[in-house]
Amino acid sequence: MLFTKSTTGFGFAVALTACMASAARPQSTPMSGNAERIRQIEENTAVILQGEDKPLIRLSLQDLMEKFKVPGLSIAVIDNFQVIWAKGYGVTAADSKVPVTPKTLFQAGSISKPVAATAALYMVEQGKLALDENVNDKLKTWKVPENEFTQSEKVTLRRLMSHTGGLTVHGFPGYDADAPLPTLVQILNGEKPTNTAPVRVDFVPGTKLRYSGGGVTIEQLLMMDVSGMPFPALLRETVLDKIGMADSSYEQPLPPNRASVTAGGTYSDGREVHKKWHIYPEMAAAGLWTTPTDLAHFAIEIALSKNGKSNRVLSQKITNEMLTPVLEEAGLGFFLDKQNPGQFGHNGADEGFQALLTMNTESGKGLVIMANSDNGIAVGDLLLRSVAREYAWNYKTGSDTMTTLFLIAEVKGSPAALQHYEELKKTNSLAQKVDEATLNRLGYMLLSAGKTPDAIAVFQRNVLEYPQSGNVYDSLGEAYLKAGQKGKAIQNYEKSLQLDPKNQNAVEMLKKLKEMK
Repeated sequence: MLFTKSTTGFGFAVALTACMASAARPQSTPMSGNAERIRQIEENTAVILQGEDKPLIRLSLQDLMEKFKVPGLSIAVIDNFQVIWAKGYGVTAADSKVPVTPKTLFQAGSISKPVAATAALYMVEQGKLALDENVNDKLKTWKVPENEFTQSEKVTLRRLMSHTGGLTVHGFPGYDADAPLPTLVQILNGEKPTNTAPVRVDFVPGTKLRYSGGGVTIEQLLMMDVSGMPFPALLRETVLDKIGMADSSYEQPLPPNRASVTAGGTYSDGREVHKKWHIYPEMAAAGLWTTPTDLAHFAIEIALSKNGKSNRVLSQKITNEMLTPVLEEAGLGFFLDKQNPGQFGHNGADEGFQALLTMNTESGKGLVIMANSDNGIAVGDLLLRSVAREYAWNYKTGSDTMTTLFLIAEVKGSPAALQHYEELKKTNSLAQKVDEATLNRLGYMLLSAGKTPDAIAVFQRNVLEYPQSGNVYDSLGEAYLKAGQKGKAIQNYEKSLQLDPKNQNAVEMLKKLKEMK
């Protein structure tokens, strides 16, 4: 069954064209005393331990961008509450020769949410909004539909920003540049030409955490209704200009002067996003265009405000509320990290773009990474670990078993990756837990990377491991179909349907295959 990317907070493309190899050297901002550290980060971005009796696998940032098929990437590194260096790598699109620079604009995806939350908190401090009142009290153009779940508890701004409002719609795919755009009211009601379901309350607000871009879209409408301003202008006035984020905008679509300096998105299978990027009327949830440097200045401002050392947008008091968990690790706009005291951040994924932001209020260390690929976070996580090692961050990270297996498969082949999987399974380690999803995701990574025989081998192994799972047969069927082996694809889809009669994907695929001549 298809493995899809996540659009939550805190992929793989076709081979890069020869233009990437011929692109200009990495573009950077001035720096002092960092050259050797940057070289170490770039040359040892991934260090993989295969086992005690096997040599380390070392991969550079360039290696990783090639293996994960990421055309371009941009980074800004923060130390002692200052941006100490920023640099661009690769090209703005897979078929482009234009190099990425620190000024290249990327879509921030869900990192749009904490920036929007900052504006909402500014309005709270101005007395225009309240964190704990029913949002329907101030919404004018649309109301949250009342139902049995809202009888005793209401949807509030605090709950919208912390994903505890009981609201549906996880994320948004955006709209093709040629598609008609819905209004916010149409989006919230799920009316055409909207491409997502209605945003509704389906559990009691405040009782649990569930990520909801739909809830943040209600937050956007609330801010617009109360201010009477278009959202891009409101965010420019309340946050972007105050922090000096001159290269950032919530305009959707972008005006020509900004559109000319953007990167173009790339899907995990290497296709470029039609006309470079999708349009997101859900601006608060996914609509920010920006650079790592601008986002780094934003993160620094929040950290300094938490320490009472800056109040260009928010007071220390309300920033403390922003960075206090409401439920689990969800603050107001940001996610917190119980493993790392003082750490706050968010990840983002729009169509063909991924990004990550992390910052520590105590150490003053952090970074922002943005990429024009659905595989950007896979590379970004490894780059984050490399920076943390080089600058001696006291930063705990979990193991990334999936990326490790993929890179072993890329460097040593799928048999070596399956052997490493077997060794991990024997250790029964919680830190590197393997389960049905492990090999399934690895298989799809290999499929997207164009390594169909390797993907088939991985899916076959998963069938042996989980013979009663309809999902693993569905995945193997998809791999056989990609390999042109129609008969074996049919056999596996039929087996999947036998085990899981509700598998609609298998029903549809079997119908298509049997109609093929």
